[in-house]
Amino acid sequence: MPIRVVKRDGTIVPIDVYKIKKVISFACQHTDCDPLELEMDAHVQFRNDITTEEIQRMVIQTAVEKISLEEPDWQFVAARLLTYDIYKKVCLHRGTQKMPYTGFYEFIQSATEQGLYSTAILETYSEQEIQELAQYLQPERDLLFTFVGIKTLSDRYLIRNGDKQLLELPQEAFMGIAMFLASKEQDKMHWAKKFYDVISKFEVVPATPTLSNSRKPLSQLSSCFVGTVDDSLDSIFDFVNTFAQLSKYGGGVGADLSRIRAQGSEIRGFKNVAGGVVPWIRILNDTAVAVDQLGIRKGALSLTLNVYHADIFDFLNLKTNNGDDRRKAHDIFPAVGVPDNFMRAVQQKAEYHLFDPFIVRKHLGFEISDYYGEEFEKKYDQVVADDRIPKTKVTALSIMKMILKSSFETGLPFIFYRDTANKCNPNKHCGVVRSTNLCVEIIQNMSAPKFKGTEATGGYDFSIKKEAGDLVVCNLSSLNLMNVNSNEDIERVVPIQVRMLDNVIDLNFYPVKEAEMTNRKYRAIGLGTMSYHALLATKGIGWETEEHLEYVDKLYEKISYTAIEASSNLSVEKGKYSMFEGSDWQKGEFFGGRDLGSNQNWGSLKAKVAKDGLRNGYLLAIAPTGSISLISGATAGIDPIFSKIERTEKVNGVIVSAVPKLDDSTYWLYKEAHKIDQNWVVEAASRRQKWLDQSQSLNFFVTSDAKAKDLFGYYMKAWETGCKTVYYMRSKAIEVEECESCQ
Repeated sequence: MPIRVVKRDGTIVPIDVYKIKKVISFACQHTDCDPLELEMDAHVQFRNDITTEEIQRMVIQTAVEKISLEEPDWQFVAARLLTYDIYKKVCLHRGTQKMPYTGFYEFIQSATEQGLYSTAILETYSEQEIQELAQYLQPERDLLFTFVGIKTLSDRYLIRNGDKQLLELPQEAFMGIAMFLASKEQDKMHWAKKFYDVISKFEVVPATPTLSNSRKPLSQLSSCFVGTVDDSLDSIFDFVNTFAQLSKYGGGVGADLSRIRAQGSEIRGFKNVAGGVVPWIRILNDTAVAVDQLGIRKGALSLTLNVYHADIFDFLNLKTNNGDDRRKAHDIFPAVGVPDNFMRAVQQKAEYHLFDPFIVRKHLGFEISDYYGEEFEKKYDQVVADDRIPKTKVTALSIMKMILKSSFETGLPFIFYRDTANKCNPNKHCGVVRSTNLCVEIIQNMSAPKFKGTEATGGYDFSIKKEAGDLVVCNLSSLNLMNVNSNEDIERVVPIQVRMLDNVIDLNFYPVKEAEMTNRKYRAIGLGTMSYHALLATKGIGWETEEHLEYVDKLYEKISYTAIEASSNLSVEKGKYSMFEGSDWQKGEFFGGRDLGSNQNWGSLKAKVAKDGLRNGYLLAIAPTGSISLISGATAGIDPIFSKIERTEKVNGVIVSAVPKLDDSTYWLYKEAHKIDQNWVVEAASRRQKWLDQSQSLNFFVTSDAKAKDLFGYYMKAWETGCKTVYYMRSKAIEVEECESCQ
């Protein structure tokens, strides 16, 4: 008697070996992989009542384990086998269709009724329009996935019901995202198709919150939020609440603590009683643990302290394992705000002064963190010269050594070159950049709210009066440079990307009102890039070459020019951002403060922006891209690769992935990050930074035998060449934890 197999719907049928062969043969089409080899290596142990799902799982895992430097195409074979498995599961769980990619309208109806889809889709699009968009779906684009890509998408992004059963197909998800992001457009059908095309072809990939939550009832689409804490109980505990609310809905948070008085400062005239920044950081640390991100992971919080603050040494010791554990905060991500005069003092091996910002305010009447550049240095010198203000004199090099030691051992702190960031801020006319976000690419104005007491409103009711500050919101997506790098493609795709990001601002769910007010005030977006190393490799360009630097200089100039032009065109259609007048954009100073070269018509664009305005006050920021680069088969962000082949052990098997287009022509051009001279990494970052109004997630990669003078040189070179931030120091000896939202 033939062996019996149990199908997914529970029916028992005789085994059909031909059907298994047919599926394997289809999966190997248009690759260099031999289907017979996969059949032989799978070693499926057939037995009575084996499930078809079990057979499929064994074949998929066999294909995954065959991925190698010599045969990277097995990642596409494994992807197709997994995609076939997804089709089967979705058809079974939906129970109303025989074939995948039929019944899109019925699926949206059902998902909306179950509370899995936003009601905005059915309220905005008619049945006829949804049927038209269903016909526009391109199922063959599922063949673009690598195994890691389709697995990441299905595990974490596709819609599931309360029983965790998969209900949504990949192209349906991409269309649902596109429909939601186009829902407020006048010609929503046109833009839904445009958005769908760039997403489904992996030309542009939205950041995780947008990719995950567009089309869902709770449309929290932003990756990160950045605020400032003032030196008062009202401000500190207001920020604790703000952080909790943002973290509850999956947002990473950054904040500047540089205004808070130092340890041993006075309170209401009583001297030597203040606890400094550390006790407040510990409260925020505990909040991060208590208020996890949607029950998935603990909250993510980066805290910035300026290097002149009297508590800087305690701050740099927050994550170390030695010392008093009551002054530790192991779950936050520290960042140091570094002005130019500190970097010069390090260079010159000179002394530097640490002081309490509260005492400065008391005696001199100004908040020193409100200043940058020459004005900051004048204020700093004024503090140093005033005998009423206690100061601790240290060598700048002693602080830098501590930063380097911590960076090498823990990957942290992040570095924020605050003078560079503020001098290049196109909206310096209405604010100051005080810190950055968790992935250090967002550089925007931020300010603390001001509290104005309480007011009785009748009976036992009262209201707390608060003047909102600027709470920065990160709206991110990444251009896939493997698929978009020619002038023609950039001109076609970037305007779509800018429009899509701009729509995020109006469709977003804001956990905190201040975030909404700031986002609508500046309409800031963060257009980034990924697949940087893959682009170089496939273009035949080595990382450590002048050709690399010249190529990316022109490439990012084109991206920058096109993004600014697209935002200006959008301004004509939809209106300029509210703070445009008086900005460096409007005055033309953003264009005049750098060597723009002659590759683009910058003079014409300068005149256009002055006349037509800009829709978005901030435009370009390069995030690290973790998950979304996996989905699209790209290399992460602007980083060189870690390894040509990545192997990850999971509970249910090994996951293997290969870098894009790995063959004889690219093999030696994919030089691993830790083998690259990091001076070339910094130099490339400098070339890109010239064209970015915000910043980039710049990592350094070092080995265990790295020398201190080399580490020092990387940070110094980054500052000297105009970089605004440094992200992680990635040593092979440690693992770092990134903010999942930005990835």
